[in-house]
Amino acid sequence: MSAAADIPARARIEVRAPSAETEGSRSQVLRWLKSVGERVAHDEPLLELETDKVTVEVAAPAAGVLREVLKREQEEVTPGELLARIEIIEGRAADPSSAEPSPAQPREPARDASQRTAPRPAEPREAAAPLSPAVRRLLSEHGLSASAVTGSGPDGRVTVDDVLRHVERQPPERAGVPTALEQTPLAGRRLVPHSAVRRRIAEHMVRSLQSAPHVTSVFEADLGGVLAHRARHREDFAARGAPLTLTAYFALACVAAIRAVPEANARWTDDALEIYEQVHLGIGTAVEGQGLIVPVVRDAQGRGLLELARELQRLVGLARAGRLAPADVQGGTFTLSNHGVSGSLLAAPIVIHQPQVAILGIGRLEKRAVVVDEEGEERIVARPRCYVTLTIDHRAMDGNRANRFLTVLTRTLAEWPQDPDA
Repeated sequence: MSAAADIPARARIEVRAPSAETEGSRSQVLRWLKSVGERVAHDEPLLELETDKVTVEVAAPAAGVLREVLKREQEEVTPGELLARIEIIEGRAADPSSAEPSPAQPREPARDASQRTAPRPAEPREAAAPLSPAVRRLLSEHGLSASAVTGSGPDGRVTVDDVLRHVERQPPERAGVPTALEQTPLAGRRLVPHSAVRRRIAEHMVRSLQSAPHVTSVFEADLGGVLAHRARHREDFAARGAPLTLTAYFALACVAAIRAVPEANARWTDDALEIYEQVHLGIGTAVEGQGLIVPVVRDAQGRGLLELARELQRLVGLARAGRLAPADVQGGTFTLSNHGVSGSLLAAPIVIHQPQVAILGIGRLEKRAVVVDEEGEERIVARPRCYVTLTIDHRAMDGNRANRFLTVLTRTLAEWPQDPDA
């Protein structure tokens, strides 16, 4: 009886990409956390997928041995696509040494003594381990062969980092075939491959500008009342787990402006303008090394200042820790971009986060000299002010409605009541 007859019945469980509920469905394999042949535990992270919005871990659906990897790092995947297979052996934990090899790693047939002593010619790396499109592009740009680069990926596969490290170690004249740009003397340069997030952002921005006519209105907001309220209630809110940021005030003012101009909270279609009753506010959040992430505060129309501040704290914390779930960045109906926190006074146009039809921009807060009328006498005083912009899809809204939105927004901010829950 052969040894195979003693092996218990085996089953293979599929590992699939998570299904996307709404927009942002494309992603790519960022990295595998397990190699073929390794044991995996149930719910142990197998790989990371990078979308245009978040990085998501895919966990093992069962314990066993990772037998097949069907998607390599840097390859794009679609929702529900098959990524790998885990082998389960009934009656006991899967043993890597006893299971049959996967199609991706075929077992060599038995050879006689003469075959075993004869060295086998080396195969080109391209044939042994498929290369991702990003790696092939880098190799081509530098005039390199994959066989010249030491691979650190599964099965010795060459990764983007491997190519970049190889290029950096080479003398300038041997780094690859010089292009016209490289023939121009430069102080120094390096290639930074685009991440999936950066590529998706680029595609989304270009598509938005190509499909929607962008128009921007600019107003100036006086935040004297907001700052007075914040100074009075900041400690109390912090003690209740809700750090009181200016973004929370702008979010609540957005709700008031959307009530006055509901078409700002909508989606354009060829047949009609779809206006939403719920206000799901996307909050642009800069994350170091990733770019701009837009977590969504759901049902902002039903939240007070305390609840908004608390939810903003939660979402921004998750974004900066890289722990946002796909549901945290989906379904937004209107976006707020507080670009002033990084120093800019004005940004126009801010590209609309489609399929939405409008986006609010908030510039840097600073004291400015303004003329005020006090008891019939004009005086110049210093006031805390900032520029606010509303960029609209001109198919969905006209300039007068954008101005109406900003009028309500700035008036709400300027006349902020001083009670704690306002």
